[in-house]
Amino acid sequence: MTKILTITNQKGGVGKTTTCVNLAASLAVTKKRVLMIDMDPQGNATMGSGVDKHNLKNSVYEVLIGEATLEESIIRNAPAGYDIVGSNGDLTAAEVELLQLPRREFRMKMALEKVQENYDFILIDNPPSLNLLTVNALAASSGVIIPMQCEYYALEGISSLIGTINKINKRLNPSLKIEGILRTMFDPRMSLTKDVSDHLVEYFGDQVYRTVIPRNVRLAEAPSHGLPALMYDKNSRGSVAYLALAGELIRKSAQNDKRADKQEQEG
Repeated sequence: MTKILTITNQKGGVGKTTTCVNLAASLAVTKKRVLMIDMDPQGNATMGSGVDKHNLKNSVYEVLIGEATLEESIIRNAPAGYDIVGSNGDLTAAEVELLQLPRREFRMKMALEKVQENYDFILIDNPPSLNLLTVNALAASSGVIIPMQCEYYALEGISSLIGTINKINKRLNPSLKIEGILRTMFDPRMSLTKDVSDHLVEYFGDQVYRTVIPRNVRLAEAPSHGLPALMYDKNSRGSVAYLALAGELIRKSAQNDKRADKQEQEG
């Protein structure tokens, strides 16, 4: 069963794009079929995957407004090791144009229906805001991965984001759930980091990934080379952490699938 996962947080600078690119690369290394979709007009996930955002034949923009199919827009076997649908500044105009289109919240969901069975995991990167692009991603997804720094402002922001996810679940996508909360830029030497981390685990329990992503210079350097950290320096702490996250995600997905099959048989 294909897992479609949105990586989002309304707060900027928490590692959304870093997580999307490096998790996609780590899943691809484990021989999973991976598609990454860049829903952020900044196009950072596109560039970080080794694809020139200024030279896209078709992008997410064309897909959303109906000028191209998703199948036509996929860049196969990008340098980072997975398939990608890229984005650039053109996507900024899509939000206005979507207002005039039918089923505007479901444009990405409809586009994915024809290709999703070709992949094990589809990861969607999002802008740091709740707009029609993010709503499209959430409406198309089965789960949400929330990257967050362990600081007190982040705790306030996550409650707001969870409220948004619950609204999307009730109004647009009853299958949507929180896949996991990922602690990023983690520095165990800071007592504040540990305090916030403990609060997260206490409140959210198993929804918090055991894997934590450390502060790591290689993770910061890799995008300037158009590569995931795994291809830039496979032995770095950041690379190892994202490989561990991929393993944890695969195990959880397998357990959830077994649980769902059992419930279906009992029902």
